[in-house]
Amino acid sequence: MKRQNAFIGYLLIGIGAFFLLRQLRFPILTDFYSWPTLLIIIGIAFLLHSYISKDYKKLFPGTIILGIGIHFHGLNHYSFWIDHWGIYTLIIAIAFFIRFQKTKTGLFPGLVLLLISIFAIFASDKPSWFYWIDHVILTIIDFWPVALIIVGGYLLFKKK
Repeated sequence: MKRQNAFIGYLLIGIGAFFLLRQLRFPILTDFYSWPTLLIIIGIAFLLHSYISKDYKKLFPGTIILGIGIHFHGLNHYSFWIDHWGIYTLIIAIAFFIRFQKTKTGLFPGLVLLLISIFAIFASDKPSWFYWIDHVILTIIDFWPVALIIVGGYLLFKKK
């Protein structure tokens, strides 16, 4: 199989299996018939393609998409799941670590994000100057579609 078609193949197999299992209505899998499962499938397709084709550029986005899918699945189905902005920086830190494993780049940003995540999630007595970050992150969460529009516009109009 050609490398460029492999990702699409993995993605189509995963999405096809998702909808087939949804049609068959297996009772044990009813918690997985949701949109976070589609994110998990897309993330796994990225990771499979990266590892099998030895093209490690897709490790970072694959890990982030997989992590966000797992996070939203956990929020929807498990009462103990942590709903905090620090989880997103933790997911990005894990993506840096997975990319570092194969490309030897990104260790320092991964460590910084990991420390920020641990501090943000687990520190019960944060200094008062840290709370402005909570307000900024909550604003970003409210207006994340604007960030997508800006990044999309940048990708369309940037000079090569």
